[in-house]
Amino acid sequence: MGKGLKSPWLLHYDGSSCNGCDIEVLACLTPVYDAERLGVINTGDPLQADILVITGGVNAQNEATVKQLYEQMADPKVVVAIGVCACTGGVFKECYNIKGGVDTTIPVDVYVPGCAARPQSIIDGILKGIEIYNQRAEALERELEGGIA
Repeated sequence: MGKGLKSPWLLHYDGSSCNGCDIEVLACLTPVYDAERLGVINTGDPLQADILVITGGVNAQNEATVKQLYEQMADPKVVVAIGVCACTGGVFKECYNIKGGVDTTIPVDVYVPGCAARPQSIIDGILKGIEIYNQRAEALERELEGGIA
């Protein structure tokens, strides 16, 4: 890990889910699963977030919000789509107002399928997100050091 790397902070956003995946995401933060032992911290501020954890599909009402949250996050950033609705639109994908999964609006780095996604799978997805984040942070650090020299 490079000298400039830090523990990534998570921002959780519920797109248009049934809340099953949201309950499992929150279960990951309880002492039973304790995702914070991995070095992540849950935040409500996109300006401080490094990893966007999103549940539910994207619809006409929340599309602008999803884009705005993503754009407010500083680089490097990672998006983890949790649950089949966030991955593909799920059982709601044929509804008139559902655009589909999160990747119809913003780039997704890690897909965690399931209905509802299990906490173990969510934690595995977060670990993959941390790995991607660290790779991007190291590349950005090298790029900045190269530009200064």
